[in-house]
Amino acid sequence: MEHFFVEPSAIKGDVAAITGEDAGHIARVLRMRQGDEVHLSDGQGGEYRARLLSVDKLLVKAVIAEKYAKSAEPPNRITLYQALPKAGKMETIIQKCVELGVNAVAPVVTERCVARPDGDFEKKRVRCQRVAYEAAKQCGRGAIPQVLPLQTLETVDYASHGLLLHAYEEERTTSLKQALRGLEGGAPERIALFIGPEGGFTREEAALLALKGAKAVSLGPRILRTETAGMAMLAMLVYELEG
Repeated sequence: MEHFFVEPSAIKGDVAAITGEDAGHIARVLRMRQGDEVHLSDGQGGEYRARLLSVDKLLVKAVIAEKYAKSAEPPNRITLYQALPKAGKMETIIQKCVELGVNAVAPVVTERCVARPDGDFEKKRVRCQRVAYEAAKQCGRGAIPQVLPLQTLETVDYASHGLLLHAYEEERTTSLKQALRGLEGGAPERIALFIGPEGGFTREEAALLALKGAKAVSLGPRILRTETAGMAMLAMLVYELEG
C-alpha cells in the first residue's frame, strides 16, 4: 500500500486532503483511481488506512477507513550531530539514519571538516529534508525526522538531551554497549550522538564534549569512516533500546 504524509490540519473529520507533489505523484505517476487504498501518516504518530474519494494532480481526497497507532517509531528521540562530511555523503547519512530510526540530524561544523559551508547551505538543507521525507515514506515511519540548521559544537543545546554519547576513536575502555547497559533506570527519552568528520574531532573538541557531559565510547576495534560511524552507532543504539 502506498504511503503518504499529510499535515494534521489537512484531516477534516474523516476526510484527508493530499496536495503538492504527492497529489501529482498519485494522479500522474501511480495513476491511482477512486476507491484505491493508501496509508497516511500525520507526522505526529497518527496512522490511517484510507480510500481515495477523488483524484486530481493538484488535490487528492481520501476517506479514512481506520485509524491506529503504529510501532515503527523508536521509544527514544535520538538526534545525530554529524560533522560535515565530504560532498554527497550527508544525503546518504540522512537517508540511512532515517531508516534506522533517528529523530533528527544536525549538521555540525568542526575544525577538521574538509567540507566547508557556503552561502547556499540552507538550500542544501532543504534538499536534505526532502531526502529525509522520502526515506521516512519508504520505510514506513510514523514521523518525518528533521534536518536541523547548521551548528557548531559551541552552539549545540546539550541540556535538551538526557544522554550524550561521543563516538571517539581514542576511547579504549568503554564500549557503546557497556555505556548503555550501565545506565541506571534505563536510557532517557532524548539522546544525542556525536560523530566527527573524516579527520575526527580534535582533542580540544573531545575535551569540550566531555565538559558538556558527553560520554566517550568505542564502536569497536576498527576505525569507521564518518559516513559509516553514525549509521553503525545508531543501529547499535536502537538494537539495545528496542530489545
